[in-house]
Amino acid sequence: MPSENGTIQGLQRPAIDNETPLDAYSRTVIAVADALSESVANLQVTRRTRRGPAQGAGSGVVISPDGFLITSAHVVEGSRKGVASFGDGREAKVSLIGADPLSDLAVLRADAGDFASAPLGDADGLRVGQLVVAIGNPQGFASSVTAGVVSGLGRSLPVGARRGPRRIVENVIQTDAALNPGNSGGVLADGSARVVGINTAVAGVGLGLAVPINAATRAIISTLIRDGRVRRAHLGAAVAPRQLPPSAAERVGQRGGVQILQVLPDSPAERGGMLPDDLLVELDGEPVDDATALQRLMVHERIGREVKARVLRDGVDRTLDLVLDELNT
Repeated sequence: MPSENGTIQGLQRPAIDNETPLDAYSRTVIAVADALSESVANLQVTRRTRRGPAQGAGSGVVISPDGFLITSAHVVEGSRKGVASFGDGREAKVSLIGADPLSDLAVLRADAGDFASAPLGDADGLRVGQLVVAIGNPQGFASSVTAGVVSGLGRSLPVGARRGPRRIVENVIQTDAALNPGNSGGVLADGSARVVGINTAVAGVGLGLAVPINAATRAIISTLIRDGRVRRAHLGAAVAPRQLPPSAAERVGQRGGVQILQVLPDSPAERGGMLPDDLLVELDGEPVDDATALQRLMVHERIGREVKARVLRDGVDRTLDLVLDELNT
């Protein structure tokens, strides 16, 4: 809501002719668009495909004045270079610093500097019903602005290379702000013009999804800038969430675990003696009450290190010693 001093949640209220009736919602959207439009780029990339070079397009957002941009990993899949164009007419060549298909985030670097950068917010503070603004380049229409609300939080989104490992991105933001092809990699911002998400998918009419900007994804972005890739540990088993029997739940101190559906050959799980139908409830001293909890534990610090896995096999507690491999993406 506008305050008495003429600002909107810390943003300078745009100068509007007094004869133009605008409500607080409109003023907020205008202020966010004015603050961020110069930071959002239209990306044009050339992908390598089996049929030869192909043109691709999407959006990106500048996060530092010296030309670092973030976008969706699927926008730059199969590409190392491209061109970023901005609403003020500027163009810059960009090169890929690193991509992480398993979070659908990528970092690019422009060959120029002195860009307007967008501040990163924290999606963990969002609430259902909160105003959000999407800025991107749908169908090539540069700096298009749509607005809506946060329709849902805590959604899950399967991501990953088409022929490689798959992963679930947690806490995806669902919004009814209109998204279309070309919006991928663009901004989802809150009413204070802070980037709280990177638009990634159109799941249906009025149903858009964005990868959240929070502590976890900030760490991924920092790692991509520093190392060019994100390393993850690998268990080597297909799993599914499973409710524990009441007696086991009371003994373990949690209601759920993950059932081992399949153990891959020559994997850490097989080498450690894990079997199909085992119920994994703890790894390296951390509870595993669902598949998402297990996924969170697959961090690079555990690669090559022995960890203890607590499993229930035929109702009996067992402790297995595993040495986790690095996930090949």
